[in-house]
Formats: sequence, structure tokens, C-alpha cells
Amino acid sequence: MQATVYRVLSLLCAVGATAPVGTNLGLVYVLWMLVSGRLLETRGAVIPGLSALGLPAPVVRRAGAAAGGGRWTSAQLLASWQAVVETEGRWQAHVHEGYQPVAVDVTGFWRPRLHDCPTPHYDGRAGRALPAIPVGVVARTGSVGEQRLGLPLVLVRAAVADPSVAAHARRLVEQAVAVITAADVLVLDRGFGVRHLQATGATRCVVRLAKNVTARRAHPPPYAGRGRPPVRGERVRPLARTVKGRTLAATPPDRVETWAEGDVVLRAAVWEDLVLPDAAPTSPTFRIVASCDPRQAAPLLLASPLPVAARTLRDLYADRWPVEQLPLAAKQIVGAGRQCVSAPERGQRLPELALLAGAVLTYAAATAPAVPTGCWDRRPRATAGRLRRVLAQAAFPADFPFPARLRQKSAVTEHLPTGCWGQRQRRPMEPASPHHPALPLPGSNVA
Repeated sequence: MQATVYRVLSLLCAVGATAPVGTNLGLVYVLWMLVSGRLLETRGAVIPGLSALGLPAPVVRRAGAAAGGGRWTSAQLLASWQAVVETEGRWQAHVHEGYQPVAVDVTGFWRPRLHDCPTPHYDGRAGRALPAIPVGVVARTGSVGEQRLGLPLVLVRAAVADPSVAAHARRLVEQAVAVITAADVLVLDRGFGVRHLQATGATRCVVRLAKNVTARRAHPPPYAGRGRPPVRGERVRPLARTVKGRTLAATPPDRVETWAEGDVVLRAAVWEDLVLPDAAPTSPTFRIVASCDPRQAAPLLLASPLPVAARTLRDLYADRWPVEQLPLAAKQIVGAGRQCVSAPERGQRLPELALLAGAVLTYAAATAPAVPTGCWDRRPRATAGRLRRVLAQAAFPADFPFPARLRQKSAVTEHLPTGCWGQRQRRPMEPASPHHPALPLPGSNVA
């Protein structure tokens, strides 16, 4: 167990090493509290979770302050985590016809009791949007051995000026386009449409479409000799559907591609050179692929401007699922699905730290031998849940050799107010008035 604990702590130290001195040590304590499941035990309370590690009270306060108000950003910590993973060389990115899939998704940390929560997120169980802290995730898909893992590249929070769902999605795609390389392809779910991607300049993407999607041919049909010449292309309907008792037939595809996967033969219908239904003929074109798998109940509709085979588009979209593992590990396994923080900045930072802790925990579990949960676990797998149970049983190692940069900051604090006076944000002293005279601050030398 000691080797496993030291291995995880070494990864956490490498992640927080780039933060300022003092803050980096506090971040390591908070990340260890997350990966060891203490937040799950305290039902989302950060300070009790840090106290459960056996840390002294001053260290707990400094760690909580570092997480909530330290000078660090999620982009800084993610860059350190990417460097650690690339240096070890055990994670390999997936490649399909020269393209690397980069998944984009939005996850919400539900905050139903948070007063004046400005950001909503749709809940499929409730059938409506609920108060939540939405976080956009951009992750490159790869594998460690036979296990698929997502390497997070950037975490995007909703803007304060415009916290709407549409503005957050637009900002997420813009930042995803900014961080990808020439070999990367954005892979998105139905929450992002073709219109949205074209408006943000995403030229290399694969997006899933709704079943009732329609498009038009990029070029109008030839003039028949009578009436007004056509200016818009013919409407394309990939799947047939029924509207008010009337059946709308599907448009015949331009071509059909087939391939075999084991004993199963898959079929894909392709429609080329399409534009949006209300777009001009000179608008960017794309293709629609309807992949039919006999093991699935409904076809999979995909849209992409990439000139690749239909099977490649299906494989690229299939590599989107590792981005779902990051919120799963952060909410259910780490325990950040319930949060007891109310400050605006702390409410944004705790989900980001939880997603990072989930990524570290999943990677550490995939690169370490599988540990059985008990005697009944005869065929254990290297999962984040099993590793979290092991870390929950281990005490924080007091003899762990921290790097020289990770240390408590030597600063003079005796002159600062303590207790409730030190936690309050006080205004500058106002001029005295006959009815309300100005009072000196506690600890000052004003008579």
C-alpha cells in the first residue's frame, strides 16, 4: 500500500509544483483529500474533509485558503498534468486516418440550494434545467494498455457577463478550436449543432445529429424550363419519420459503404455536399452519414466536413465516450457531486479541482496493478473506484519526501487580525460623522 500511496502523491506533487510556494502545498493537500474519498465521507464539506486527513488546524486553514483564493488557474494545473502524462509515455493518443479525436462535453455540478445561482444545466431525469455549475471539458482520447482514458486539455467555465447555456457552449467551442493541433478533430454530441460549429470556425469536427435533422443540397437542381429558376438545393432527409399521421420518406443516399466488425456487417448511407436548410449556396458544405448497426435499435447520424470514410467517422465518434469518465470520477467516485461551498470563486474552483483529481485517479489506477476490494473480488480491474478505496484506508504519510519547492511559505503574519476579524473583508475607514463616528480596526494603533 505504501508504494501506491507514494505513487499517487508523487503525481499530485508534479501537478501542483508550478503554483506559487505555499499555495502548491495546499493544493496537494486538497487534491489528496479528493482522491482519497474524504469529500465523499464529509458529504461535500471541504474543511472537515481536510481535517479528516489528520492535518493540524493551521495547515487545514491554509489548504482551504489555497484552494479557494490562491493564485492558480485550471489551465496552469492541466498543463502540468499533460506534461507529466507525456513524460511517462504510457498514455498513447488514438489516431484514425491521421486524425486524433478530441472530445468536447459539458457537465454540471448540481447546486439546488445555492442562492442566486446564475447558471443552469439541463437534467434529463427532471426534464428541465436546474441550478448548477456547468464546466466545459475538452479532452484528447487515448489509451493506457487496453483502457481508454481522456487527457483533459482545458476546462471552460461560464462567463460572468453572459452565463447563458448558448454563450457557454459558444465559448467552449471557441477555446477548443484554439487548443487543438492540425491533427486533432473535435468530437461532439447532439448538444452542439452544425450551425454552431460553423459560426465558431470549427472546420475539423464530427458531431452527432438529431433523428429529425434535414439539410439541403449545396447546388440547386437544373432549370426545368418552366417557372422561376430554383435558387436553393433539394431538401435531404436522412431518416423517414411520421408527422401528423403523414409519412415523410427518406432521401436516397448518394452511396452506401459496408464493412465487417467480427461477425457483424455494418452499413452506412452517405449524403455528400450539403448545407444547412436556410443557408446560402456558398455556405460551407458538410456530409451526413447514417451508420446502421444491427446491434443498435436506431441508426447513428453524424455530420462532418472531413473527406474520410464512413467507418472512420463512426470510429472517431466512438472515441468520444472517455470524456464521460472524467465527470463520473469527479462526482461519484471522488464525491464532488455534493458541494458545500457558497463563495462564487470557490464554487467554480472546486469542480475544476474535482475533475483534475478524477483524471489523476483514473490514470494512476490504469498504470498500477489492480487491487481487489475484498476476498470476493477474484478478478479485479484497474479502476479508479478500487484505487480510491485503497487510498481511503491509508493515513496521510507524514514522512513523505516533498520536493523542495512544495513547502509552507515563510511569511510574517503576526501583525494580521485573526479569528472572525481576519476573515471579514473590511472597507476603508470612512470619514467620521456626528451620528456615526469612524471606529479603528482591531489591532491598530489608532487611539
